[in-house]
Amino acid sequence: MTPLRHTWQVTLRYLRALFRQPAWIGITLVQPMIWLLLFGALFKSIARIPGFHGGSYIEFLTPGLIVMLAISSAGWSGMAYIEDMNLGVMDRFLVSPIWRGALNAGSVTQQIIIIALQSLIVAGLSLTVGGRFPNGVGGVAILIGVATLLGASFASLSNALALVVRQRESLIGAVTSVTLPLTFLSTAFMQQTLVPHWIRVIARFNPVNWAVQAGRSAATQHTDWNLVATRTACLLALLLTSAWLATRSFRAYQRSI
Repeated sequence: MTPLRHTWQVTLRYLRALFRQPAWIGITLVQPMIWLLLFGALFKSIARIPGFHGGSYIEFLTPGLIVMLAISSAGWSGMAYIEDMNLGVMDRFLVSPIWRGALNAGSVTQQIIIIALQSLIVAGLSLTVGGRFPNGVGGVAILIGVATLLGASFASLSNALALVVRQRESLIGAVTSVTLPLTFLSTAFMQQTLVPHWIRVIARFNPVNWAVQAGRSAATQHTDWNLVATRTACLLALLLTSAWLATRSFRAYQRSI
């Protein structure tokens, strides 16, 4: 029970820090609304392109936007690590008997809560502007589940990178240079049949595309459960690998101090 207790205590620490920043909570709530309204209005005519299938563009966009917001939010997880390093908090943690995995798991749990909240807001707003989820609550739950799996993986990778580079500027550069390309090299904003062949090839190995495909399929009327299961398994494997890397990165940090 000790690892679970450690994880719970670290999670509470991060949640308390989040609740002490009402401005950040407000941004977390408002940003998804802005993205959905802007993207939905700007690209709504895409639904009239020959070969586009799947109803309105809002319905098609919503799963992709939820996944995009998941990685955008989770990518900054490592900033809290860098803050702790600069204040000496991380050093005090590492000389204590705390389980190293709890430091990552607690941070990731905070990100999962943020991602779930964002996803629910986007799904609710999508319904108000004409979007539909034919599979109901179950389909939305699976969509949010795969988004949080991907977000947790990116949060762990962000934490691992923060322990290695130890600089805000390096982490910001890495996050911004990875998240947008991965999003646009997926089917988040356009159907697979309408994107160039080279993007379709890359998308097969893109974890963002795995989450988009699984979430969109689960939320639509004609669900491919085999696709949902295989993509979810891939995301789970990515999460386990990312969490292992984040935990191992504490050794790199300790050797550097």
